[in-house]
Amino acid sequence: MAVQKGNLSIHSENIFPIIKKWLYSDHDIFIRELISNCCDAITKVKRLSTLGEADLKEDKDFTVKVILDKENKTLKFIDNGIGMTDEEIKKYINQIAFSGAEDFFNAYKDKAENEQIIGHFGLGFYSTFMVADSVEINSLSYKEGATAVKWFCDGGTEFEMDASDKTTRGTEITLNIGEEGTDFLDEYKVRSTIEKYCSFMPFPIFLDVANKEPKKDEDGNIIIEEVKPLNDVTPLYTKRPNECSDEDYKAFYQKTFKDFKEPLFWIHLNMDYPFNLKGILYFPKLSTQFDTLEGEVKLYNTQVFIADNIKEVIPEFLLLLKGVIDCPDLPLNVSRSFLQNDGFVKKTSDYITKKVADKLVSLYKTKREDFKKFWDDISPFVKFGIIKNTKFAEKVKDIVLYKTNTGKHLSINEYLANHAGKLENEVYYITDTTQQSQYIKLLSEHDVEAVVLDHNIDQAFISHIESTNTDIKFKRVDSDLSSLLTEKEENVDEEKNKAEVEKISDLFKKALDLEKINVELQSLKNDDVSSMILLSESNRRMQDMMKMYSMNGMGMGMDANMFPNEETLVLNKKHPLVHYTLEHPEDETSSLIAKQLYDLAMISHKPLSPEAMSEFIKRSNDIMKKII
Repeated sequence: MAVQKGNLSIHSENIFPIIKKWLYSDHDIFIRELISNCCDAITKVKRLSTLGEADLKEDKDFTVKVILDKENKTLKFIDNGIGMTDEEIKKYINQIAFSGAEDFFNAYKDKAENEQIIGHFGLGFYSTFMVADSVEINSLSYKEGATAVKWFCDGGTEFEMDASDKTTRGTEITLNIGEEGTDFLDEYKVRSTIEKYCSFMPFPIFLDVANKEPKKDEDGNIIIEEVKPLNDVTPLYTKRPNECSDEDYKAFYQKTFKDFKEPLFWIHLNMDYPFNLKGILYFPKLSTQFDTLEGEVKLYNTQVFIADNIKEVIPEFLLLLKGVIDCPDLPLNVSRSFLQNDGFVKKTSDYITKKVADKLVSLYKTKREDFKKFWDDISPFVKFGIIKNTKFAEKVKDIVLYKTNTGKHLSINEYLANHAGKLENEVYYITDTTQQSQYIKLLSEHDVEAVVLDHNIDQAFISHIESTNTDIKFKRVDSDLSSLLTEKEENVDEEKNKAEVEKISDLFKKALDLEKINVELQSLKNDDVSSMILLSESNRRMQDMMKMYSMNGMGMGMDANMFPNEETLVLNKKHPLVHYTLEHPEDETSSLIAKQLYDLAMISHKPLSPEAMSEFIKRSNDIMKKII
């Protein structure tokens, strides 16, 4: 054929620099686009062969080859797919944004549905100019008698086409790497990018490095290494669940996420109607509460990696999990980086949510003991889901477990039933089992259990539960316990009691150098307890909220000190130390006892400041000296 020259057919004079510079946010995307095109080309020719419209002869070993030549600064992508004629290059390459894949699909969609075509847009090829100064296409069509053709463009709006000496079916694209793409002359960079985007593409991908020094053994002999593809052409999620063993699931998880802890369990998604979706979601085992922030759900479109954690498809609470979702029907935009607004996306999200909820409910009902073992790891995820997703909450609300201080796992209804007659729809909870041990002991003595809510999501969770079920109230163990721990006194002299409270309040104000202190005198059922601090639940939650906002830089000019401190010092009037201070308010020993009672109560409530702790230790030593 005669040499041809011409201008690329661009519908807007400014579109080419936009394609080169801004269409894709990450330059490494060009590798995904070119390998996707290679796989498309192979898929097309396979389909034509199946229909009897292409004679493949002996060339049926389909592969994609990437060849890196650092010395000559080139990167080649080679396939043995359908190839192109000069007319097809004019149509699919010179006319930017005309989708060859879509055109082919429309022509053959009613003849065979077994293979998916990856590409839906014609702009992917031009992502090469983000890293290349010039690009050459060398292609030979599958058609009998076709002439090989060569196309060249240096990144402007002009191209050259000529006949080629290529003798094998398929397409070879050569990138002459420019200054902006020098990173892609590094073998590790190319290899890791292929593994990132193309791990599950449907045809074997091989990387060859030109002029690479062979590996040798200790004697200097060349080691012949087995050449393996960089991808898994039939990833586990493409198979049916009954074809997969537990070991298969674990191996896939560890390889995909580089996490060598075994997952707790998983959900295999396999849906053909009303839309096509496959995938596996794993519930990882957590080491700390902060592990829940490290979820990773990979989204694929026909085995082509799109992105991690796309919230339009994967509900936000599910992003705490790890998994792979492949949905060929996703309405992607032209760069495949973002989803177009579409009712289909919401249906996909709702389906995934339903499948996860159904799996959890099934585990709760059929494998309750296993579910209990998993609970500590999955509870942050379940609670976050309940807060964030109404449909999920409705399905799983009855399977939420609460771990008690005695190690039991109870539903909210079981907890309330166990404490019928003692508590009126109240749930006592613990945030620090060590710090609050005194309160736990006091409750235990009255056969009342407390549930452990020590995760950073728990405060938001219990507020949500209270807002949706107004009959239930959560109370921390150091909130108002008077109904449980105090004895009812008959014939109480209110005037005398008021005078005693004023007297002992004055003593504590003077001893502790405080302008104000809330003091109550109670007859506690436990004679061994001298004092304790109680804080109203509402006040404590407000203070916690203010601390959280301050930590996140959202104080908005507010200070936790703006809210009154409602900590109350409860003194057991039956205890001899309290009785002594009442009888000897002016005695120096009473002042010493007051300080000690206050610190002892505070230690069980929250940590003392460094200064207060030093003073407490010194005072404790002084008291012990008096015993000698």
